[in-house]
Amino acid sequence: MTLFSSSPVSFNKYPLASLSSESRACLVITQLAGSRRYCQDGQVAVLRKGDTTLIDTGRPWFSDCPGDCARLYLRVPRLLMESRLRLGELPFAKRIPGSGLGAILFQLSTSLYKEAEQLNPQEGAAAIESYLRILAACVGKGKSVTTGMGRAPELGARIARYIDTHLTETTLNPAEIAAAMDISVRHVHRVFSHQDLTVADWIRSERLRRCRDDLRDPRLESKSITEIAFFWGFNDSAHFSRAFKEEYRICPRTFRSRAQAGLALQPDDKEGRRLEITPSVRHLRAS
Repeated sequence: MTLFSSSPVSFNKYPLASLSSESRACLVITQLAGSRRYCQDGQVAVLRKGDTTLIDTGRPWFSDCPGDCARLYLRVPRLLMESRLRLGELPFAKRIPGSGLGAILFQLSTSLYKEAEQLNPQEGAAAIESYLRILAACVGKGKSVTTGMGRAPELGARIARYIDTHLTETTLNPAEIAAAMDISVRHVHRVFSHQDLTVADWIRSERLRRCRDDLRDPRLESKSITEIAFFWGFNDSAHFSRAFKEEYRICPRTFRSRAQAGLALQPDDKEGRRLEITPSVRHLRAS
């Protein structure tokens, strides 16, 4: 656990490379003083003293504050966090208020920081487990993980969200998705059976869309095309270039040059598309 204190400052965090499930982590941020904003994937959490939020270190994120502030960072392996919270989607950049159960979470966090050096490894592990149980109770209010046909209306949404949050992992595949959803691989494929594309097609298309967004982002001009492609889960630059040109009818280098020059770009006909899982499952926005 690390304490950070700062005057008014803003920053963007961009992971240097794509991370595997084993190396990916979550930050549990506890606000000790002042007010600070945390933004990730379109979500915004404004924390004040006592509040908590989660951040995925495997995805870009932004933070700023209007004045002096202090906060604690607790880094937790993502696989451990997923196993303890047992939610289909981790609630990143969402405020956990420092009242009620959240107040207990805040007190436990500050106690962990103050007493860390006094705890032996076994005691430390027990304290972290207790903390994660309280955290799970805070973010799991009104939520439960169900099994069988009772969760069918939610399954498509959960799969789409899981894919979206794991696009940067080169290992993402139907078997991993099935394991995370606690269903069979055949069931995963069945969810996509009403589409004109496979699970792999959807993953590739979403990765290309994210690369396209980053290639036209002026804040990422220092990143090479290969760095961007590899961050979003591709592992071969030539294959990425071919796939990008097939998807958007323009090579990535030309696309980026036109974007940097402020020239008109062909609109993405897949922007805002919807994923129809089955006739009985509600439509999902891909973005």
